[in-house]
Amino acid sequence: MLTASRLVLARKRRGLSAGALARVVGVSAASIGDYERGRRQPDARRTAALAEALGFPVGFLEAPDEDELPVGAVAFRAAGRVPAVRRDAAVAVGRLAIGVNRWLERTFSLPTADVPTLDHPDPETAAEMVRARWRLGTGVAPNVVHLLEAHGVRVFSLPADCAEVDAFSFRSGGTPYVFLNPTTSGERGRFDAAHELGHLVLHGNGRPVDAEEQANAFAGAFLMPRAGVVASVPRGPVTEQVLGHRARWRVSALALTYRLRDMGLLTAEQYGAVCAELSGRGYRIAEPDGVVAREGSLLLAKVFRVLRERGTTPQQVARELLLDGAELDGLLFGLVLTVLPGARRTSARQGRLSLVR
Repeated sequence: MLTASRLVLARKRRGLSAGALARVVGVSAASIGDYERGRRQPDARRTAALAEALGFPVGFLEAPDEDELPVGAVAFRAAGRVPAVRRDAAVAVGRLAIGVNRWLERTFSLPTADVPTLDHPDPETAAEMVRARWRLGTGVAPNVVHLLEAHGVRVFSLPADCAEVDAFSFRSGGTPYVFLNPTTSGERGRFDAAHELGHLVLHGNGRPVDAEEQANAFAGAFLMPRAGVVASVPRGPVTEQVLGHRARWRVSALALTYRLRDMGLLTAEQYGAVCAELSGRGYRIAEPDGVVAREGSLLLAKVFRVLRERGTTPQQVARELLLDGAELDGLLFGLVLTVLPGARRTSARQGRLSLVR
């Protein structure tokens, strides 16, 4: 029997209106509305047609309800510039990831959540508190995706059709989730991950009007801690010095420049001069995308290595999750289609495994 909420989830994931889906399947928009509200049940032939049109197996449409995300749980940067259909598709990705995580937690012992929700501190103080809690000192932050995973954040990639939302985060059932665009530069990816950590830490009880500015400030302070930067960067650095130090801190030159101004190590005039030079053609060439390697998931790589060793293929995992390989691949940093199948076929569920940090 068709699960109404599953049909809505699949339709929004594909970015289709009810009318557009109706035209593909050959029914009226009113019929799709009735299916999605549970007023009518399609017959088996019509359910199969819906599944084919949406690119999900019939079993996905007939599975129990998937967890809803509360209204306001997800906020997007520059939401007004992202079409509503893309925002809905991204939220649907988030709901699919909750199901993937539920499967992972049944099969593996994963790190527990250790991301505090801090009610009132300013972003700088909050970043210092998290660094102290995670024993990072005042040096360069390690791989941020690995760091988040080690502290219980479930990090997923955004499929290509949702890339324009950039990144987002939320908590569900006490578990923090972060979604990243895997096609950005390494520097941007690190900043995005720290930015979303800022949302999780600062905005667990609602997002104020200036939430994005606060998350940016948190990310800057988390990646470039005041004590460490003061100890390594001279006051009033020229552009060449900024370019040199950005490699040490594994951030973009513009992000470091902004942070130096925020810390008072660059005056407003010096800041403007450095930004103008960095915007020039010569410095754009000097700082190409990809100076810092793009960070991916260590936890998910371990998952598929262990599964492969046990003879479980990614395709088997996708079938158990009622997803096709491409859909799962879009969530898992491309690991599904790049992992070689195992030598023997077994069930993906063979007892609980432990992933060591």
